[in-house]
Amino acid sequence: MSNMKKLLRSIPQVGKVNFISIRSERKTLPTTLEKVNISIEKGLDGDHYQGSSRKRQVTLIQAEHLNVIASILEKNKIDPLLTRRNIVVSGVNLLAFKNMQFQIGEHVILEMTGACHPCSQMETNFGEGGYNAMRGHGGITAKVIQGGEIKIDDKIKLV
Repeated sequence: MSNMKKLLRSIPQVGKVNFISIRSERKTLPTTLEKVNISIEKGLDGDHYQGSSRKRQVTLIQAEHLNVIASILEKNKIDPLLTRRNIVVSGVNLLAFKNMQFQIGEHVILEMTGACHPCSQMETNFGEGGYNAMRGHGGITAKVIQGGEIKIDDKIKLV
């Protein structure tokens, strides 16, 4: 294995889940949860997204990026509900999981499927410039490889 491949597969940091939310219907604000069940067939229990491609079953964003977005928008902080992402994590670089599987908690395994780009709703949620403030900081999308329960403070790490 080349040195670069070894570097790409080496993620010793273990992050943690800070926030969980679902949206029962499109275009509504998410509901905050302490824990949620997740399955291969349905993604997060109670979430409106039931896409057949499975590529966007779960959306994740880094807590550290919320600080960047707040700074760009000259705000003290950003409410994670307004990002419309399912899970906020801290302590690990989500983009480092590109094309890899990662584990949350005891049983859940997800696979990164791509970047989670902002939508025009970010202008409404954050005000003028919200869309561009989130560009490059919108997190990732993932599909479910193995289901289970995710709860606040669960660890997140490379499989």
